[in-house]
Amino acid sequence: MEKAAGATQDSPHHRLDAVRHDRAEVIPESGHRWKQRSWLGIVPPAQLALQGVTVILTARDEKRGNYAVESLRRESELTNIIFHQLDVRDDNSVTSLAQYIESRYGKLDILVNNAAVSGIVADEEGLKALDIDAETWTSGRAANLLKEVFQNTYDEAVNCLNTNYYGCKRVTEALLPLLKLSTSGARIVNASSLASELKRMPNEKLRNDLCNINIWDEDRIEAVLNTFLEDLKNGRLEEAGWPMMLPTYSVSKMVINLYTRIMARRYPEMRINCVRPGFLKTDICWNLGVLMPEQGARGPVLLALLPDDGPTGCYFDQTEMVNVW
Repeated sequence: MEKAAGATQDSPHHRLDAVRHDRAEVIPESGHRWKQRSWLGIVPPAQLALQGVTVILTARDEKRGNYAVESLRRESELTNIIFHQLDVRDDNSVTSLAQYIESRYGKLDILVNNAAVSGIVADEEGLKALDIDAETWTSGRAANLLKEVFQNTYDEAVNCLNTNYYGCKRVTEALLPLLKLSTSGARIVNASSLASELKRMPNEKLRNDLCNINIWDEDRIEAVLNTFLEDLKNGRLEEAGWPMMLPTYSVSKMVINLYTRIMARRYPEMRINCVRPGFLKTDICWNLGVLMPEQGARGPVLLALLPDDGPTGCYFDQTEMVNVW
């Protein structure tokens, strides 16, 4: 946890030597479904609540979200975790959350955006039968093996982008007025993935463009995503040079990284970063991972509690800053 903990992008060796205890935090949970082992939906709130942070945990399903919070309260004796319903794809739901936070707290200090879906339809039995090892999976070499068990449908792709990227953007924009009121400088943490690394983008021109933060804004990101959807609809993903290992998910996380950098430049008073939690044993990756959710929580918690001189506009692989663009 010491490496890169309090770093700027040019100086990655400061330490995290202070934890704030006066913060309110929102953690949007998965837009897909809640499960006991959903890593960012459960573990970081508990860890942050133990540090004295008031946590608002959200989920699309109100019954399951309430159950998650009640379980945490009962098992960990934590009273500073609150549930509020949120569907990151729904403008009215997002507005309702923002109004609730404003009326109850008046400001927001930490936002962790982690709602995500895979963007494919999976034959889970067929996937298990392939028995793909973790190294093959995380390297991206499993793409050809998965063609028989994964379907990249247009509807699933639209839902994936609406959840993973537009959902993050929707929530962030709605809560920005409250984040700007943070007296200690807001922290925004966006969940990313190994799939976001630009070396996985076959399209050389787009790969080079994605490296150049100076040419990007949200309109240009939307144009790229529209092109991706058109190529998917027309069966041109491979021909056009898009990633073939979980293509929509990969592209969504590439633009999450880009959006993180755009926001960090736009709001230099905040600490805004993205983090890859690791290859976890959770439902979004069909429990194929090698790390437990508790291990995956280390990076998001680290970035949520950064000191004032901490990094911004950076990518972390768990707790270590790395360059993926």
